[in-house]
Amino acid sequence: MGSAVHPCSVLLVVFLLGLHHSSGFWIVNVVFPPNAKSKAPSNSTPPLIIVPGNLGNRLEAKIDKPTLVHWMCYKKTEHWFPLWIDLNMFMPIGVDCWIDNIRLVYNKTTRRSSNSAGVQVRVPGFGQTYAIEFLDYNKLAGYFYTMVQHLVNVGYTRNETVRGAPYDWRLAPNENAEYLTMLKNLVEEMYEQYQHPVYLLGHSMGSHYVLYFLNHQPQAWKDKYIRGFISLGAPWGGAVKPLRVLASGENDGIPMISNIKIREEQRMAATNPWMLPFQEVWPKDHVFVSTPTFNYTNQDYQRFFRDINFEDGWYMWEDTKNLTGDLHPPGVELWCMYGVGLPTPITYIYDEEFPNVDPVDIVYADGDDTVGSFSMSLCKRWKEQQEQPVHVTEYRGLTHLDIVYHEKVLNQIQHILEGKSDIPQEIDVRPGAD
Repeated sequence: MGSAVHPCSVLLVVFLLGLHHSSGFWIVNVVFPPNAKSKAPSNSTPPLIIVPGNLGNRLEAKIDKPTLVHWMCYKKTEHWFPLWIDLNMFMPIGVDCWIDNIRLVYNKTTRRSSNSAGVQVRVPGFGQTYAIEFLDYNKLAGYFYTMVQHLVNVGYTRNETVRGAPYDWRLAPNENAEYLTMLKNLVEEMYEQYQHPVYLLGHSMGSHYVLYFLNHQPQAWKDKYIRGFISLGAPWGGAVKPLRVLASGENDGIPMISNIKIREEQRMAATNPWMLPFQEVWPKDHVFVSTPTFNYTNQDYQRFFRDINFEDGWYMWEDTKNLTGDLHPPGVELWCMYGVGLPTPITYIYDEEFPNVDPVDIVYADGDDTVGSFSMSLCKRWKEQQEQPVHVTEYRGLTHLDIVYHEKVLNQIQHILEGKSDIPQEIDVRPGAD
């Protein structure tokens, strides 16, 4: 299929609204995102580049396919069409077409990923904000819209002083060299234009992309061009959720797509193995996945991938485990912000039907409902490992996605950009908190 089974945005609205109370579909949680409140203009608008998280920007595709997974799928399109988000992915038949279009094919000999045969994929809007503000063309699935609008309200200008750096989030940085070159060029361009070093802001996995980028720049370059790095909800030590995603799939509350079906696509993204809990920081005896026959720790990834019948995942993990796994400090001033105080999975328990069934139980610990606070708080170690200041703010009661549009976070980001030095260590965002 191309851009839609039926080109009707009303269907998308009804569908998303129907899901609004589902359990954790992170895009639905920001359907009709909150508007930013009016603010007095600021005299300080240093240049800012936003790097989104996994699934956090639009992708487009053009196809001329040799074969089809279903006769109703489009075989060829003359124009680029939305791949993410695509209305087709919500349709019973459309999901097969979508998975075949968005999936990557991994070659364990060359250790490289490629698009499905006959599929071209591109990332629209590099250097602009539209592709990260809303993930769909109907402007319903909002992501960075509220944050960008807040910045505009205080004097920033879209695509000028605040810009987006979307990327192909299916790929880890080792396969995204062109993107990293583009990001470096964008930093230098904004520096020259505004005669001011640039702030980088990353959310979730986007913060790992920023860290990888900074780790590969000379310190002299960072001293000249980078004013600071703002990280939001970064899984510095990896995350536990990708283990469930890879084992049995996670539809994030989309009722017409089964976990097993969406697992086909989720296994094709190299970024899921990359974000598995890092061996260097997690206890070697912590059980992440428990089954009647075996308990899997971070020392058992090879067996884990073999037992879930996804051995390519082992090679993907081998390719990516050292990209940011040593947590080398960024070498720039850092503001590390994340949510705490919410139950977050740290162990998935399966019955004998593993891996082709949902977990029968989950063990929880503290976190932001997606990433554990143990992982996100690892930025604290950099206070002793780099000369540049490291500021840490924990937001009690704030979820992983809410951090990109909660008013208290937006105000804190504004204060950082304005150069204000008062950085609170904890902010309570629970209902009734001051």
